[in-house]
Amino acid sequence: MWQTIVISLLFVGLALALLAVKVIFVKDGKFPNTHVSGSKAMRDRGIHCNETQDWEEQHRTGLYKDTQVTKIKD
Repeated sequence: MWQTIVISLLFVGLALALLAVKVIFVKDGKFPNTHVSGSKAMRDRGIHCNETQDWEEQHRTGLYKDTQVTKIKD
């Protein structure tokens, strides 16, 4: 049983190391931006993430309500 756990941990560690090769070995390396806004083609088409589009639509139609709590002055 311990052999299976150790082998599994080795495989997981190897997979993580291979996923991070660019970040570890390339100067100023970082993980790629996979967010919708990170795609130039999506930005050119005016497509944003769901939350951004929802926020824009609420403001456009006047449905947005500011839910921030205001401080009461003494």
